[in-house]
Amino acid sequence: MEELLDPALGAVRVFLVHDDNKARKLRYNLGPARILTFGGAYSGHIRAVAAAGLRHGFETIGVIRGEEHLPLNPSLAHAVACGMRLDYLDRTSYRLKHTPEIQARLRARWGDVAILPEGGSNAAAVRGCAELPGELPGEVAGDYDVICCPVGTGGTLAGISAGLPEGRRALGFAVLKGAGFLVGEVARLQREAYGRVWSNWSINLDYHFGGYARTTPTLNGFIAKYRVEGVYVAKMLYGILDLVRQGAFPRGTRIVAVVTGQPSTPVAECAAPTGLDSGEPRWRR
Repeated sequence: MEELLDPALGAVRVFLVHDDNKARKLRYNLGPARILTFGGAYSGHIRAVAAAGLRHGFETIGVIRGEEHLPLNPSLAHAVACGMRLDYLDRTSYRLKHTPEIQARLRARWGDVAILPEGGSNAAAVRGCAELPGELPGEVAGDYDVICCPVGTGGTLAGISAGLPEGRRALGFAVLKGAGFLVGEVARLQREAYGRVWSNWSINLDYHFGGYARTTPTLNGFIAKYRVEGVYVAKMLYGILDLVRQGAFPRGTRIVAVVTGQPSTPVAECAAPTGLDSGEPRWRR
């Protein structure tokens, strides 16, 4: 854990907690002999599933958005080296990947598979992420007001919110443009996991910087200054600092900022299953 030091914070304190949300999302999804999932060509989720398959001895299939390009980029080459078999969907079909027609086509090709959504966000993933607040390091455990996280598919925020102690709140920062739909997604995921929706969370839609994996000179300067990953973490941290400047947090507020993604963290093998992103490390030192 580190503390973010910036004069703009004034009396607000921000603690950076590194946590592998990919591993948390997979924890309760392990169990099937063959898992099929989706991702872009640089997907950290694809890499995490492939690595978990190698570690725990189950088959993995990665369905990649777009056409095959050889030689494979480092992310997909790593997935293949872990034993993952790759399939591809054109972008039109990929947008329909959740439909019965596309999934039936994939099952016809790959046989009996457990299908995980893009990003791994399902009810089991929410339960894995709900354990995060209870595992915060001692310096901040029980002594914070807000937990912030980047939001791509909504599973991490849905889980964090569900696991918060009374009186705390969760604030997500959308990395997608036009991401208002994520409010409904987070609520849906909480209902599927727990049969209820919490009121202790919200999503800020103002710091996407043009959309997923898009950037601007302002964001590039922020990334260079703080040496943070740009697709997710930089947008969250920029948003936190900007909101502090605007007076959105009272003096003395203690914020935990979850630095998501450390692909090297092993995935713990747990219960049977119930049910967009970059391949870059989430934090560069």
